[in-house]
Amino acid sequence: METLQFPENFWWGAATSGPQSEGNFKKQHQNVMDYWYAQAPEDFYNQVGPDTASDFYHDFQTDIQLMKVCGLNTVRTSIQWSRLIDDFEKNTVNTEAAAFYSAVIDAFLANGIEPFITLHHFDLPAELLHKYGGWESKHVVDLFAGFAERCFALFGDRVKYWFTHNEPLVVVEGGYLDQFHYPKKVNGRAAVQVAYNLQLASSKAIAKYRQLKQDGQIGIILNLTPAYPASQAKADIEASEKADLWYNRLFMDASSKGEFPPALVELLEQEGVLWQAAKDELTLIRENTIDLLGVNFYHPNRVQRPKFSPKSLVVDFRPDKYWQAYDMPMARMNVDKGWEIYPRAVYDIAKDIQENYGNLLWYISENGMGVSQEERYLNADGVIEDDYRIQFIKEHLYWLHKGMREGSNCLGYHLWTPIDCWSWSNAYRNRYGLIANNIHTQTKTVKKSGRWFKKVAASGRLELENDIIE
Repeated sequence: METLQFPENFWWGAATSGPQSEGNFKKQHQNVMDYWYAQAPEDFYNQVGPDTASDFYHDFQTDIQLMKVCGLNTVRTSIQWSRLIDDFEKNTVNTEAAAFYSAVIDAFLANGIEPFITLHHFDLPAELLHKYGGWESKHVVDLFAGFAERCFALFGDRVKYWFTHNEPLVVVEGGYLDQFHYPKKVNGRAAVQVAYNLQLASSKAIAKYRQLKQDGQIGIILNLTPAYPASQAKADIEASEKADLWYNRLFMDASSKGEFPPALVELLEQEGVLWQAAKDELTLIRENTIDLLGVNFYHPNRVQRPKFSPKSLVVDFRPDKYWQAYDMPMARMNVDKGWEIYPRAVYDIAKDIQENYGNLLWYISENGMGVSQEERYLNADGVIEDDYRIQFIKEHLYWLHKGMREGSNCLGYHLWTPIDCWSWSNAYRNRYGLIANNIHTQTKTVKKSGRWFKKVAASGRLELENDIIE
């Protein structure tokens, strides 16, 4: 048996979001997901929408106590812009919403759990999409910075870890290229501008935070997915380099180094789709880099040379015209989700941050395994025996520990998610939590993985029994 020891103050935690856990009780405004469901419930798995979610709005006190049972010392959630603010132009605060979020933060602290707060988790207010075009508008960027400032002023006395966006690339790809998030557009030029505007919004929020001189740290959550080439052939390597610029370097460079990757800027200029940017905006981005990086990792990206030449005529711009996905033969899979399981990528990410990004402070902000029909694994005592999830976590912690042992400045590991939560158009098709949730009764029970996670978190030790697949 091998035992790995993690640092004493390591963040053993989990992550969720406001729109996926709270439900939309007592909200004056819809976010884009609320609006999408109201318009097209058939787009959602079993037509289950965000109305109730996991009922965290009513159950947060007992939910947080269950999180403590799982040994969590840190938890990330988000503040819904569409809940907190009554008038988006004036940034007037809804007092009932402010009291709710204040009570949530206090409950976390009372249970010995450090709250991490995200400001935007795919939940742009629908009103701002319809009125201004959403993240295509720089006015919305300014409104977001104002919302962020309100959050800092209201809760910054107790919240010490803030994050501007969760996975901004998903907003770009889901909403403007691949139609799996609202507004479900296909517009490469708009996608590029939205990417820039999301970065600008992040940097403006960071500037607001720094102006308040609060005692904490602020960063961003990025889904980093190493782009592995299908082979060592020149064309496959070039495809992986282009994919890496888009999937990883776009927001990583701008957020941590203060400038966009020159090779990506050059490519977008050649395509005639480079974002509209002002000099003062680029200066603001350069001067307001992150203190802390959150990395969401679920699966690798494997790519190969594109099927057609990117120089083909009359082709609307899409970043992925420079590569295509590659399915590696005999890949280990989470078949329910359709994602490859490749824990070694966590080590590759750790080394990349160490060697190419000044070894900045970071943590795994999401990692997890979505499984359908988990009731298959219910034992006689009513506990889900999710040994597959324990194995998944072990393998990712093994490779994370290797990167840390070699000097990468990783501060923690957060699983997605503490309690089974609503997941956008997938609703509850796959479950990820340490805690099971019967969505019909809102009965919540700790899974086997939750009990196991508590033991690991309490000791800081990961015991391996030759069960790591390298």
